[in-house]
Amino acid sequence: MDVSQAIKERRSVRAYNSKEIPEETLNKLLESARLAPSASNKQQWKFIIVRDKETRKALSNAASNQKFIADAPVVIAAVSTNPERIMSCTVPAYAVDLAIAVDHITLQAAALGLGSCWIGAFSQEEVKKILNVPDEYKVVSLLPVGYPSDSPVPKSRKLLNEIISYETF
Repeated sequence: MDVSQAIKERRSVRAYNSKEIPEETLNKLLESARLAPSASNKQQWKFIIVRDKETRKALSNAASNQKFIADAPVVIAAVSTNPERIMSCTVPAYAVDLAIAVDHITLQAAALGLGSCWIGAFSQEEVKKILNVPDEYKVVSLLPVGYPSDSPVPKSRKLLNEIISYETF
């Protein structure tokens, strides 16, 4: 699948079957994150791969009891190892860096026939405790990944002319 098709076909999947993700496939997902650009190429991140059923269930509970998180065979926690770094444009580097890396994973997942769902609704403190993340780091997202057991319909999107302008705002 080419990248344009992956962009068009990617959906937020909230229902997974029990099929395990082969190691080679998981490594392709992780490699896509490793190759993602980051501010000054610092790659100030860590990705925690969670396969253990009880840990996935605990993460699900820490994420407002979103049960489908526990049902995914893998949950990837994206962690910033330098959440204090601010780029010269005054935007936190970690938010941009990990958004790019996680999006690389979601697109690679779509290309490989996997589903994922970007989770930002979770208790930072609880997730850090569950995954033993040091206090000075920040968990940016949880990403359940697995083979979809449903086919979510495309969400509506604004027209291009509603979101762009040329030369000035």
